[in-house]
Amino acid sequence: MEKVVVEEQTFEKLDITTHPLAFGKYEQCHFRHCNFANANLLGFHFTDCTFSNCNFSLANTSQTVFSEVKFKDCKLLGLHFDYCKEYPFSVTFENCLLNLSCFYQRKLKKTKFINCSLQEVDFTEADLSHVVFEDCNLLQATFDRTNLEGTDFRTAVNYHLDPEKNKLKKTKFSAVGAMGLLSKYDIEIE
Repeated sequence: MEKVVVEEQTFEKLDITTHPLAFGKYEQCHFRHCNFANANLLGFHFTDCTFSNCNFSLANTSQTVFSEVKFKDCKLLGLHFDYCKEYPFSVTFENCLLNLSCFYQRKLKKTKFINCSLQEVDFTEADLSHVVFEDCNLLQATFDRTNLEGTDFRTAVNYHLDPEKNKLKKTKFSAVGAMGLLSKYDIEIE
């Protein structure tokens, strides 16, 4: 299948389920209020693109390239970012719903998650070094053998992680949030 190359275009209110996006590379494009839910994005390339108010829930992201991509006010439920092309992979998220998504073994160094819901997200074996979780809800998110060196959890809530199973060096926590480090010990602090 031949790939199209689309540059510097804006797509508004596009429903991929009824009008499929042409297979190819999208560079410096803006997608606003588009529906990618359950879409097959296998092998698509998105470089320096912005997605605003889009729904990507349960989309197939196998071998999809997300390079310098910004997601703002998007719904990304159950998305497997671990299936995306590993290199180049660089994303930022602002005001996004990412519940039940997976970043297994994904390199997310210096990624910013701003005001996002990350409930039940799997970060197992991911590189989250120097990631910022600003005002994020991490209820039941999984951190296992995760690199959290320099990660900023100061304004995040509801996270629980085992310091013995994750790399923590210069990781930033608030005094209240640090309680999430002790949850495995089933102790009471007053």
